Amino acid sequence: MKRIVYSVVLILISFIASFGQAIPNNGFENWTSMGSYNNPNQWSCLNDMSSPLGVYTCLKGTPGSVGTAYIKLISKNAIGVGCVPGVAVCGTIDQTTFLPNSGFPISGRPQSLTGKWQYMASGADQGFIAVALTHWDNTLGTRDTVATLYEALGGMAMSWATFTLPVNYLNGNDPDTCVIVLSASQANGATATANSYLYVDELAFSGVVAGIAPAPAPLGFDVSPNPATTKISVRVNDTKDKNATLKIINFQGEIVKTIEHLGTGMTTDVDIADLAKGSYIIQVKQNNKTISKNIIKQ
Repeated sequence: MKRIVYSVVLILISFIASFGQAIPNNGFENWTSMGSYNNPNQWSCLNDMSSPLGVYTCLKGTPGSVGTAYIKLISKNAIGVGCVPGVAVCGTIDQTTFLPNSGFPISGRPQSLTGKWQYMASGADQGFIAVALTHWDNTLGTRDTVATLYEALGGMAMSWATFTLPVNYLNGNDPDTCVIVLSASQANGATATANSYLYVDELAFSGVVAGIAPAPAPLGFDVSPNPATTKISVRVNDTKDKNATLKIINFQGEIVKTIEHLGTGMTTDVDIADLAKGSYIIQVKQNNKTISKNIIKQ
């Protein structure tokens, strides 16, 4: 088996939105027995992939901070594979690429993610919690990133502690889909280290951020290829304003590349060879309107 290197990305599919913003199995009370191990209901992990090696990085902990159970994510070494990260996704995770490929329906604009945690990193490793909220734009036929959250776990919490993590909104749309990622190791997997752990219980969204969906902007753009390795080609639709600004934003919300005065009605090649593998948001602003698309750097 190849050495496991995984990158957390936002590969989201369109869902029929449901009312409410409850996180499925948020207290990790419900688990399914797979014989020699358990998997948390409505969450995905790497147990099914690593079980032939006798390695399980997602475990049912008891008792919970509240209730009878919680989730234990522990990065572990596996012979012939390397370090298998302790990671769980609320939705589904691809067992071949180790990338999240779906989430769960949501409505409303939550202000914060709250819960209970314990964690500790091993060596140079660092766990994290990440959230992505998205909205399907029927007019443009694209999935728009509404908000993100990325919290690197600094220091340690050796006993149950309460956390409140703010959600960062990028526009005024209401989301219809959410992905939550819990990981005991770094997002790029490059220095995932055995024995790094993250325990979580009682996840919930709290508060409401007001937002008014903007009128459809006279703007659209195409990006290809996607996924890409060294460069992407971006074509911005022609409008009265001939200048547009392009920004590429990483999963932590940092702007990693900016192109000013992007010509419209033409194709521009953008070099991404220097970017780390993973998911990025491309934002194009024109006529005081901004739209976003997700791309994957392989």
